[in-house]
Amino acid sequence: MQRIGCFHAHYSNIEHIENALRSLGVELIHYVDPGLDRIKKDADFTTEMAQKKVLDTLNWIAKSHVDAILITCTFFTAIYDENVHRFPIPVIKIDDPLFEEICQLDQPTIIAFTNPSTVQGTMNQLAAYATTKGKVLDATPALLENTFDLIMQGKKNEYIEAVTQGLIEVIEANPTKRVIAAQLSMVPAAQAAEKQTKRNVGNQLDSLATYMKDVLTL
Repeated sequence: MQRIGCFHAHYSNIEHIENALRSLGVELIHYVDPGLDRIKKDADFTTEMAQKKVLDTLNWIAKSHVDAILITCTFFTAIYDENVHRFPIPVIKIDDPLFEEICQLDQPTIIAFTNPSTVQGTMNQLAAYATTKGKVLDATPALLENTFDLIMQGKKNEYIEAVTQGLIEVIEANPTKRVIAAQLSMVPAAQAAEKQTKRNVGNQLDSLATYMKDVLTL
């Protein structure tokens, strides 16, 4: 049985990954570090501090007898650059299957976020990914204001309700565009908004299992 080290920014992501990857028959070992999101607004916080912490943790996970690493936080994936940071095992960014899905769409897309710190990094990564695929995207970000602090405070139900309503408002304001929930924590809300509006709302778990199965040749 292959072991996957999962690197999260919040404990709430564990449940989503366990559910999404249950069918693969792999062992999931979870590493959680909510500290970066808690201190990123401090006056003395720097990008270099974040980079060092994320890379140190990735190195630690890689040495912990796992066969692959899955990074589930978009803030962490924005820091990790596979062209610069080399590891002896596969490192899978949760954004990759979602980026592939977006590149296959034939309509304008809105990428919804709750965490303001992940918006620019994720959009930059999406643009770079699309370039490697020879795609020109019509994709714009939308930040659901004042929602992310709820999940960081452990207010899961309140977070899901607020994000669901935010996604519904984005969907109704953009009837010709596809709406995508960019973060793992948004998956339950994306599913709820999809059910209520009868509009397809993309999320990070839809194609994750299939993508990982292909990458890990399971």
